[in-house]
Amino acid sequence: MRYLFDKYTLDTDRRELQRGAAVVSIAPQVFDLLDYLIRNRERVVSKDDLINAIWKGRVVSDAALTTRLNVARSVIGDSGEEQRLIKTLQRKGFRFVGTVLEVEGQGSAAFPDDRVEPLKSAPALPDKPSIAVLPFQNMSGDPDQDYFADGMVDEITTALSRFKFLFVIARNSSFTYKGKAVDIKRVGRELGVRYVLEGSVRKAAGKVRIIGQLIDASTGIHLWADRFEGDLTDIFALQDRMTESVVSAVAPKMFQIEIGLAARRPNDLSAYDLCLRAVPHLNSRTPEGTAEALRLASRALEIDPGYGFAATLAGTCHFVNVGQEWAADPKSEIAEGLRLLRLAIGIDENDSEALSALSRATAMWTCDFDTARDMADRAVSSNPNAADAWVHRGYAYLYAGQPEEAIRSFERAIRLSPLDRLLASNFAGMGFAFIDLGRFDEAIGAAKKALRQRPSYAAAYRCLASAFAQLGRDAEAREAAARVLEVEPAFTISSWVARGGQSSAKLLIEGFRKAGLPE
Repeated sequence: MRYLFDKYTLDTDRRELQRGAAVVSIAPQVFDLLDYLIRNRERVVSKDDLINAIWKGRVVSDAALTTRLNVARSVIGDSGEEQRLIKTLQRKGFRFVGTVLEVEGQGSAAFPDDRVEPLKSAPALPDKPSIAVLPFQNMSGDPDQDYFADGMVDEITTALSRFKFLFVIARNSSFTYKGKAVDIKRVGRELGVRYVLEGSVRKAAGKVRIIGQLIDASTGIHLWADRFEGDLTDIFALQDRMTESVVSAVAPKMFQIEIGLAARRPNDLSAYDLCLRAVPHLNSRTPEGTAEALRLASRALEIDPGYGFAATLAGTCHFVNVGQEWAADPKSEIAEGLRLLRLAIGIDENDSEALSALSRATAMWTCDFDTARDMADRAVSSNPNAADAWVHRGYAYLYAGQPEEAIRSFERAIRLSPLDRLLASNFAGMGFAFIDLGRFDEAIGAAKKALRQRPSYAAAYRCLASAFAQLGRDAEAREAAARVLEVEPAFTISSWVARGGQSSAKLLIEGFRKAGLPE
């Protein structure tokens, strides 16, 4: 008997699970579990039913049963969250709810084994970076590890899809290449993507090793490769950790490549390209660079008023102008920045970039800390792998007077992106949080790390001046204060507070005064 459902065929005679023409590796117990659920799909199957049928009445823990169900869902493209095919009914049992067609024997079929209709012509590339995550190769020699490799691909695909600047091919299309020798250039043409992520999984001596490679499908050139390793003690926690590592490396790499491509397209005036060109100017943190970034982002919004990324960039430019004291009219720039970020959230209420940037701005300039924290939490919930969102969350919680939570956010951002352009801001934020907690030595260490990333960084010198002064290290405090005034000659404590400084940070401001910074 063959059971046909979704994109799969369960062949009980051959004891095979197929997806299209490809055979999916499946452990014997998982096959039996699927077979039993499908054959009894007209009723709810209890836990005892499964144990009697699969384990022949042997004592089995709930954890073992749950693991087998998770694997069964994984191999047929389902999950505990979606439950498209295998549904859990609390305190009652389980039921296979997918539509099933039964076919007798091998000679007849309701549809051909390879049920993926070939593309009539290659789809055009989207107007943003596009990627397909191919099934990872199981190099361990253990067929039971196929579900781990497939689960990795599912998790990576889902995590990448949370980045709004990416176009990510769905799992169902990528998995048509499972078990096949592939030509990356052909895959790129058939799926209409610029990038392909492929990888392999190898299990040995209680460890799992993942190797991932990002490839430019148009040229076949390898753009990035890395290896990730972990203990096989908790396979699902390991899967999450490795997914995080791969995604936090691949997404920023793609973004940087796209910025480079935009610079080589001098005649492209699309909203997308204009925003890509704006990013390096904004990152320069100079008055001229920020002005150019604002011009480009504003032009992008004129071309496409519904482009949230452009609104977020433009709003951020206004906040940088105010924070760096480059604004002729700070109040109007703050108001315009808030308007633009609210516009971005109006376009997409789950935009993690806009939510996180607005959370920080709200904490700094409106002191509505409840709203700021709520938006910061929504941002990292929308995209837990976005390092920038965790940086902004750190500052939102810092301004809200919760330095411990701020430190956790900064540490998370550093873990996600250890080579990030915002590292200096991370470390400075951590330094201010340590001062709030009275941990002045740690604040000095964080500020010095910030300066190693970005010499002449005024925020880091402010942190040093305050922390040294609080420790009674007066000569070092005065030296740090002098460096603050070299970088920001017009600095005063009152002007710093007015442009969004931590007005409630008593220990920090007390340290400023002890270090001799002007009122």
